[in-house]
Amino acid sequence: MVTRLTSKLPAPRKADARLVLPFESRCRSRLRAELPGGETVGVMLERGQMLRGGDQLLAEDGRVIEIVAADETVSVVRAADGASLLRAAYHLGNRHVPLQIGAGWLRYLHDHVLDDMVVGLGFEVRVEQAPFEPEAGAYSGSPGAAHHHHDH
Repeated sequence: MVTRLTSKLPAPRKADARLVLPFESRCRSRLRAELPGGETVGVMLERGQMLRGGDQLLAEDGRVIEIVAADETVSVVRAADGASLLRAAYHLGNRHVPLQIGAGWLRYLHDHVLDDMVVGLGFEVRVEQAPFEPEAGAYSGSPGAAHHHHDH
């Protein structure tokens, strides 16, 4: 039997379980996944919703399931000054790459072609394992466009 998770909670509650998902899965409004104990759950949200780490979903049986952003292989670009970082963000943005933006750094899902481009622009790129929580899209139809941002 599959437990259905059908809605996001508007306010935090005590979680009964945690569901660890990579970015690609958190962009989908319909998916099948497993809780740590092996129980199968089906996420069935309204189309166009993106899940962020810390979001909570309500199961049909009343349990609260907290979403955890999985560690993923990401590339991190660091810069000593904002103008340099903006330059890297501009070039990555021109390629429509989802970006997570932090104080003095940019993060994107690892891609050796993008890494080579960024290195060619004069930046150092480090490959790391970390949760990926990119900025929400600017257009209403893009994943997470109307979603709030969580700091991690």
